[in-house]
Amino acid sequence: MRSNSIFLLLITLAGHITLSGCDATVEGIPYLDGQRVSAGQLVYNNNCASCHGAALEGQPNWQTRTSTGYLPAPPHDETGHTWHHPNQMLFDITKYGPQRFAGAEYKSTMPAYEGKLTDEEIWNVLAFIKSQWPEEIQKKHSKAFPQN
Repeated sequence: MRSNSIFLLLITLAGHITLSGCDATVEGIPYLDGQRVSAGQLVYNNNCASCHGAALEGQPNWQTRTSTGYLPAPPHDETGHTWHHPNQMLFDITKYGPQRFAGAEYKSTMPAYEGKLTDEEIWNVLAFIKSQWPEEIQKKHSKAFPQN
């Protein structure tokens, strides 16, 4: 199994284990709320686009570690794995960083946004991201993860 596959498995398992202990939850990502999507786009552009891309395309070779051991930023469009994860897990990775789930030794340039973005800003960013997915992917995500 490749290391990125193991990481994704660990993230998924950790997310399912920790979901009930999180302090900021919603009943789904508000991707149909135009105001939240617009607000999220501004926050995304100012905090996320420099790594994940203005069109959510991620960095080249995002599944291959660099010579220093880091994975490039993944895409958040339909070509990436974002839509395969529960809403709360996406929120928690954004707020607390991937090390919270994968362990302190996990090499990532993804910062934790706790103290930098409000919970509402994080949900709005997720609303913007989900609003950009094709309708078929939105439906698959909503069906798999209707709420947390």
